[in-house]
Amino acid sequence: MVPVEYYFVLSALLFFIGVFGFVTRRNLIAMLISIELILNAVDINFAAFNRMLYPGQMEGMFFTLFSIGVSAAESAVAIAIIINVYRNFHSDQVNSIENMKF
Repeated sequence: MVPVEYYFVLSALLFFIGVFGFVTRRNLIAMLISIELILNAVDINFAAFNRMLYPGQMEGMFFTLFSIGVSAAESAVAIAIIINVYRNFHSDQVNSIENMKF
């Protein structure tokens, strides 16, 4: 059986890789992938805390499933926005949309 601490280390590693990718990337798709890494780290934490605190119950698993559904909806909306940005500006870089008109 894998100790719960390993899951926390994996989650922290995924979270910091996601934050680093979000801060350093200028491509909208790469930023979306970084946000997904952060959300996956949260999902791992939900499951690990459930296993550590309430081993016989499934609340953490339900939170994880709900979070996966929310991140899927977030990805669909973000990809739709990125497609519209690409159609209007012919670029998927963040600096191309800095001068948007109101």
